[in-house]
Amino acid sequence: MYKVTAALLEKLIALSNGECLPGSRLNGELAEDLLREGVLVNRSHKSRVLFYAPEGKALREYLATRDDAFKNLEGSLQVIQRASDISRAEQVDISGNSKIRSSRSCKGFLINSYDCINAKLDGSSFEINPPCGSYLFVADYERFFLPENVVVVGVENMENFRYVARQRYLFESLKVPVLFVARYPQSGDLIRWLKMIPNLYIHFGDLDLAGIHIYLTEFYAMLGERASFFIPEDAEARIMNGSEKRYNDQIEKFEKMIVADLRVEPLAALIRKYHRGYDQEGFIEF
Repeated sequence: MYKVTAALLEKLIALSNGECLPGSRLNGELAEDLLREGVLVNRSHKSRVLFYAPEGKALREYLATRDDAFKNLEGSLQVIQRASDISRAEQVDISGNSKIRSSRSCKGFLINSYDCINAKLDGSSFEINPPCGSYLFVADYERFFLPENVVVVGVENMENFRYVARQRYLFESLKVPVLFVARYPQSGDLIRWLKMIPNLYIHFGDLDLAGIHIYLTEFYAMLGERASFFIPEDAEARIMNGSEKRYNDQIEKFEKMIVADLRVEPLAALIRKYHRGYDQEGFIEF
């Protein structure tokens, strides 16, 4: 198999259209194959070696037997040159091959809510109200919009994301609808969507140095003051009874961490004071 690039396809198209190419521009296994089969020949011109195809149709027919990407040279070139993501279905339609260009078939992120939220997806209104024990997955997030009063809460751990209804007590004081989004899978789609919308974002994670670092580097750095870190009123009591091992495992890596968001500095001070961290799963009520 050959590495199919835009540059290679452009050269093969030029050859099949009757152009000559310097031998230095087409070398390696593919050039050897084409020369051996006689669909490509070389000739000397002054001090240079030039490649050309005596029959462009014969060159194309032979290439089509070597790699699916060569069955439609122009179509494959179009696929590779697409600046944005291109689906596998589009690749098949254009070139006949779904794997010419790497394509993510499962982009997007999970959402959950314990209240019904009206949202829009691709211009159409729909209700976010997943039954208990289920979530929704938003794939076309570029066209997913919420009312501006909805607060987006990013959840670090999947168990907390699953049981959002058991953590309602933590967010009731907001007095606005809350949409929970999962941090996993970490594809970058979530932060891209958050940067598109005006809604406030609250990061809900472990009360430890690693959790603060995730918030600062992945969200606060991108969203600024529109983002905040969830700090419960009883944070000190929870940290006092938290995990010393969690702190010891993290201190070497995060000892010199700069807390750029001053609103989170009191939490970081409590963690360092008690040498403990608190796992987010402790917020789930049973």
